[in-house]
Amino acid sequence: MGRSRWKFENETFNTLKNQDYNFEHNFGHGKEQLCTVFAFLMMLAFYVDQIQQSSCQYFKKILQELKTRLKFWESIRAVFKIIPCKNMMQIFFCIADMYQIRLE
Repeated sequence: MGRSRWKFENETFNTLKNQDYNFEHNFGHGKEQLCTVFAFLMMLAFYVDQIQQSSCQYFKKILQELKTRLKFWESIRAVFKIIPCKNMMQIFFCIADMYQIRLE
């Protein structure tokens, strides 16, 4: 049971380190616990992304069309910087318009 838990933890941390979350080993306990807060915020963002990836049909469709997660994340950043958006749905529809992806 312990080995399966380690496997799960290692896969999660490898994802955080290697898939553009920039999770580094130096996110430990720092002065005034700022590093710990950063680590918790990154884990929270990862959790929200996992929920979105498993349940949002627009997320799945755009990711399928763009082929790579890096291109998808860069598109979200670009739209977020340029256009004031009220929610993620608006960001998804802007990305779909940019790449001419049809969302139903």
